[in-house]
This record gives sequence, C-alpha cells and structure tokens, in this order.
Amino acid sequence: MDIRGFEVVSAFERHDINLPKRKTSESAGYDIECAEAIVIEPKETVLIPTGLKAFMHYDEYLAIHVRSSMAIKRGLILVNSTGIIDSDYYNNEDNEGHIMIAMYNMTDEPVALLKGERIAQGIFCKYLLTHDDDACGIRVGGIGSTGRQ
Repeated sequence: MDIRGFEVVSAFERHDINLPKRKTSESAGYDIECAEAIVIEPKETVLIPTGLKAFMHYDEYLAIHVRSSMAIKRGLILVNSTGIIDSDYYNNEDNEGHIMIAMYNMTDEPVALLKGERIAQGIFCKYLLTHDDDACGIRVGGIGSTGRQ
C-alpha cells in the first residue's frame, strides 16, 4: 500500500498531466506544473489548476511553496505564502482534492504561464499534536471547508 504520492484528478485525466517529480536526489520538493496555459494580469490573483491531488498518512501535510524562479524572475508569489494541503483534503466531496495554486502577480506586466510549466513545489511534512488536542471534526469539502464546522 502506498503511503504518500500524487494522482491526477478525474476532471484532468485526459489532459496529459505529469505527476510531480524531484529533480535531484537531495531535492526536498516535488515540482508541480500548470495544468493549462494561463495569463496573470498585473496585480491580479489567480487560482491555477494543477490537475493533481495528493494522498498521505494522517499525520502529514503537503506544503506548497512557489518555485524561486517564479518569484525572482517572474514576480509571482503565493497569496498565502505557503499552501497547506491536509491529508483529509484528498478526495473531498467538493473538488476531489484538486490542488489549486493561488498566485499573485506583483509586476506591472502580464505573466503568461504555459501548460506544463513548473510553478510550485510540494514538500511532504509531518506535524505534531499538543497534549490536549481534541480535534474531532470531519472535512466536509474543499478549499476553506474546515471553517464551516
């Protein structure tokens, strides 16, 4: 049984989506690509589809970070600094766990991203609980759904 990894969401099964890969033996992050070409206008925030979902052990999360080349060379940043994909986001009822990357264009020029362009990297991480943790809620949807409980 696989413990963690990536799959293509059903809506993108026929879109030639590449599963994220690490480029070197010591890379922490798995490179995540755009699922479709997109233009981000100056000072605009866009949710970029990846066509991916991630599965992992219950005490892990996937941290999403912008690739440094996107920030330094293209002027794109993640709206939330670091995206957090919880293990129970996988196959949620709203969007099947589709990982969307919220990017902001800091520049005064449009930025065009090509389908298959590497825009972010995902790093699987473990987390710890406090001695008095009593979380018992169950995810009921996709982005922002934990606030609905």
